[in-house]
Amino acid sequence: MNTPNTTRFASISLEELAERASLLTRVDRKYLVPASDLEALLAELESQARVLEINGQQHFDYESVYFDTPEAASYLLAAHPRRRRFKARTRSYLDTGDCYLEVKTKGSRGTTAKQRLPYSFDERDRLTVEGREYIDELLQDASVVGIDSDTMEPVLTTRYTRTTLFLPGSGSRCTIDSALAWECDDDALRFDDTVIVETKSSGQASEVDRLLWKMGHRPDRISKFATGLAALRPELPHNRWSRVLRQHFAPALESVAA
Repeated sequence: MNTPNTTRFASISLEELAERASLLTRVDRKYLVPASDLEALLAELESQARVLEINGQQHFDYESVYFDTPEAASYLLAAHPRRRRFKARTRSYLDTGDCYLEVKTKGSRGTTAKQRLPYSFDERDRLTVEGREYIDELLQDASVVGIDSDTMEPVLTTRYTRTTLFLPGSGSRCTIDSALAWECDDDALRFDDTVIVETKSSGQASEVDRLLWKMGHRPDRISKFATGLAALRPELPHNRWSRVLRQHFAPALESVAA
């Protein structure tokens, strides 16, 4: 599968989406859905949803490069998991060439903060002096201690194509990530038969959640960063993601192992 077929959907602009569905306080649910089920889901949503369209385009290519220490501090804080943890990545919008350094931190109360800094597209696969200083500042503010940003290097690259839907009835959003690919050193995995559907609502289940439940799908624990590293670096502790890997990614993992 390449991209979802959303040509029959009414569209919504980025400005209107930001105005109507900013969802500063939200509940996110992620689902791993076989591509064969996606067409049925979209058929149900056709009369209820609008698709984000920018300059006549409805599908957008993303690339993220994640950074970690040699001891895999960021990964291990998520794997065990710790109240105070972080992720650092560059996120690139391949269609426009825009790029940002993003740092996600989770505090003691379970709240997640994401902050970002405009970044050079040509330097997206490495940390600049300014980038390392930015990470240090944010980790200090979030009381994430013991991390030496000078040792952080790229450990995983993810690529995917994102389609965003807006549900006017509930004011919720939904993203569909297709053509997911993970790369770590010389190893790579690509998944054309599975998509990640993420719902973003104010709390109550959205129309998409209810349709997915009706189809037999339940939310999954998946992080593109942690699940990708667990898949490509089996020596890392991966119990937290073992069920997802076994249930949704086993055939691809077997081909890599072979």
